[in-house]
Amino acid sequence: MFWKKNRDEKPAEDAAPELTPAAAAQALPAPAAETTPALRSAPSPAAPPASPATSPASDVPFETGAMRERVIEQLRTVFDPEIPVNIHELGLVYKIDVDESGAVKIEMTLTSPACPSAAEIPLDVKHKVGSIDGVKSVDVEIVWDPPWTMEFMSEAARVTLGFY
Repeated sequence: MFWKKNRDEKPAEDAAPELTPAAAAQALPAPAAETTPALRSAPSPAAPPASPATSPASDVPFETGAMRERVIEQLRTVFDPEIPVNIHELGLVYKIDVDESGAVKIEMTLTSPACPSAAEIPLDVKHKVGSIDGVKSVDVEIVWDPPWTMEFMSEAARVTLGFY
């Protein structure tokens, strides 16, 4: 697989010290469960938002910023079966748009047009993002421009995969 490092290579004299897998795990974002309760709490009636939009199904204010964070939390649970890093940290998600009606549009790519999981990853994204309270529709578009490269990965993903 492309993400395994050649262990016989000697590090360059000026190379950064090697991080352990435990340090790499600590560099990844906290699990979604820790932040979910705060994001789902309703605003206080005494202090309503300055200019709230309301969800079509209720009078509860709909905050697109909070919804976007919940979408990102769900994207961090989607993995390419061949790579032990989520699609958000891999840099496969290029754009997330959330509108006040609860429609979510995601532009993403895959590591390769020949990706064996090309059919299942977008379906997994659509299913997981669609399970969020308040999301009315999910549109996942696979784009190839710009082409994905390893430079799109987060630092934590690079460490996890041995590219440091």
